[in-house]
Amino acid sequence: CSSGTAKAEAPPATMGRRTRKVGITGKWGTRYGSSIRKVLKKTELTQHASYVCPFCGKDNVRRVATGIWQCRSCKKVMAGGAYMLSTPAAVTVRTAVNRLRRTANE
Repeated sequence: CSSGTAKAEAPPATMGRRTRKVGITGKWGTRYGSSIRKVLKKTELTQHASYVCPFCGKDNVRRVATGIWQCRSCKKVMAGGAYMLSTPAAVTVRTAVNRLRRTANE
């Protein structure tokens, strides 16, 4: 045996999980009530998510500002919803317009 020159192996350092349930809303701590934080969690997750670009097809569209979205691949800038690229109301309008366009052409 050597005289104290060998170091004991430490276990690999792993990051501790700071939030289990609250996720992105952990920054608010216990303030504002759990129901409001749950609603805001859904909104913030959709706001910070990346979406598929309708022009190039890559999963690179990110929110620049309220209602302004930009693809990081093809650099196209498009207008969309405040928190998601295409809102459910916009999808409904788009399908209705396409259906009316099809019936007018026939």
